[in-house]
Amino acid sequence: MNTADLIAHVDNVLRDATIAELPRHYRGKVRDNYDLPDGRRIIIASDRLSAFDRILTCVPFKGQVLTQTARFWFEETRDICPNHVIAYPDPNVVVCQQLKIMPVEIVVRDYMAGTTGTSIWSMYRKGQRDLYGLHFPDGLQENQKLPETIITPTTKAFDGGHDEPLSAAEIVDRGLLTAVQWREVSDRALALFARGRDIARERGLILVDTKYEFGFADDGAIILADEIHTPDSSRYWFAASYAARLAAGQRPESFDKDFVRTWVTARCDPYRDPIPEIPVAVIAETAQVYIHAFETITGQRFAAPSAGPVLARIRDNLARYLGGFTMEATADN
Repeated sequence: MNTADLIAHVDNVLRDATIAELPRHYRGKVRDNYDLPDGRRIIIASDRLSAFDRILTCVPFKGQVLTQTARFWFEETRDICPNHVIAYPDPNVVVCQQLKIMPVEIVVRDYMAGTTGTSIWSMYRKGQRDLYGLHFPDGLQENQKLPETIITPTTKAFDGGHDEPLSAAEIVDRGLLTAVQWREVSDRALALFARGRDIARERGLILVDTKYEFGFADDGAIILADEIHTPDSSRYWFAASYAARLAAGQRPESFDKDFVRTWVTARCDPYRDPIPEIPVAVIAETAQVYIHAFETITGQRFAAPSAGPVLARIRDNLARYLGGFTMEATADN
């Protein structure tokens, strides 16, 4: 889709995925969740763009891109680890198994990169050499390939707090996971990352790092949840230009989804000031990057759904999937 087509869609976005007939509604920054009495969870990916601890705007097709990218990867990795998916009744919707989410977030890294407070490069450049229970030698360069793939786990902040770095020993000693559980989840995370890295390489991409979220089924089985290898949960670089840009000390070429963030920070303090009205051209450019990312990562053409309000389409598709919205189905609302 070209920029003109995307500009035409700027007003037809999914801002609010509230469906009053569905029970146990929880609204996250980007997704709306509903827990059905039979143990299924409905996750609707909105088009909201979250940054600076607030919603900045909505980007056309963002929710569909994230849902369908995760779908591609769930299907490509189901032989490595069972996942929570039950059905996809709509391009923005996944129906999945309710899980007890693991209190540890698994981040797998292949490169010395990152800008957040828990990234290895941010801590390394401050002089820290012992990170996540691992020792890093002096002389490492930003964005260089690590000698081996590593896991840098963090606490899972359920209450809106900040994630904190963990070592494998701390995870077991604090009783967050048993030694057996940690071994299983780390082995599966490394295997998932290896599969992602191989497929990304075929697309001319480098899978730099990613985060995984796992949960426990009622029988204690470890299940992959949330999303996998999407542009929001993973960092990708373009392989063709990586070596030359690294040698020149330049930032590797990537899917630059930060048009909106960059535009906002140039005009205000986004943590304190009101957000100025964001031009539709900036929003459309961001949508184009998300669609390009989907097509490059998956090797599939992006299929825009039929015209019409997004929430109305989702309601219709969910009603067909559930056999209608009935009081019996939503008795626990």
